Amino acid sequence: MTNSIPQPGLTSDRTLTNARVLRGQEYFVADTDETGLGAVDAVPEAGTPTSQWSEAWHYLRRRPLFWISAVLIVLAIAIALFPGLFTSTDPRECMLSRSLNGPEDGHIFGFDRQGCDIYSRMIYGARASVTVGVLTTLIVTVLGGLVGAIAGYFGGIWDTLLSRLTDIFFAVPLVLAAIVVMSMFQDRRSIWMVVFALSMFGWTQIARITRGAVMGIKNDEFVTAARAVGASDWKIITSHILPNAAAPVIVYATVALGQFIVAEATLSFLGIGLPSTVVSWGGDISAAQASLRTEPMVLFYPAIALALTVLSFIMMGDVVRDALDPKARKR
Repeated sequence: MTNSIPQPGLTSDRTLTNARVLRGQEYFVADTDETGLGAVDAVPEAGTPTSQWSEAWHYLRRRPLFWISAVLIVLAIAIALFPGLFTSTDPRECMLSRSLNGPEDGHIFGFDRQGCDIYSRMIYGARASVTVGVLTTLIVTVLGGLVGAIAGYFGGIWDTLLSRLTDIFFAVPLVLAAIVVMSMFQDRRSIWMVVFALSMFGWTQIARITRGAVMGIKNDEFVTAARAVGASDWKIITSHILPNAAAPVIVYATVALGQFIVAEATLSFLGIGLPSTVVSWGGDISAAQASLRTEPMVLFYPAIALALTVLSFIMMGDVVRDALDPKARKR
């Protein structure tokens, strides 16, 4: 008995939906899917579109690392702005009779070699370090963002000149350049002079990041539409391109703030940063070197304050990078 093979056009529905054997091979036909393409591709009308920043906030608020770094940053800023809320002792009130004395009532960390209260100096030292870090970050972000935006948007001769200028400044190490600048103005050392020295050579990386981000955005549809309706170049850069290119700049600026705090402490440690009349962590760490073998805790307290502050900004930069860059999360 031979199996008959259905002829084209004569195949019944029952024959298609059942399994049959043809030359030793089984063929199965799936049931018809009644769901139309319109229902599959439909987008819920009730759902509201979310922006990159709202998605980033939704990611950040579920990360313990974000809250830990945020608390440390807020605490550092609060100490820098209102040190009187955390101590009532004058950091410049020093008595040699209390030199290297241990903790006592009202002086929980003891005294340094000059007889100054270590806790009070640690609290007031945050003001200089955080101020230098914040001001330098603001200046380099504005300066580097402006240079990078002009080079990336206009291209041509502007890109060539500004890129070569950026390369020249980028080739000089930041701390070395700051040492040279501060050595030239030994008699004018102040917080503003340190900010100027760090800002003068610290804007190059942000300029390169901004240039790359602008070059990747300037040919998008919304920029073309803005140009078509007659928007000026300055309007396009400030209102359309820079807001959409801000994510990588914010990430780098957050991490760079901690780096600038370390740079200020390094300059003060070397004795060419802030003057001795200004209380700073770098200056206290430098002064504590003489007591390192006998009283290492004198150096430990300002060093741990500096390390926690810098670490908080680095952790914040890492978690913000993950929030603004979905590819980084998968890695």
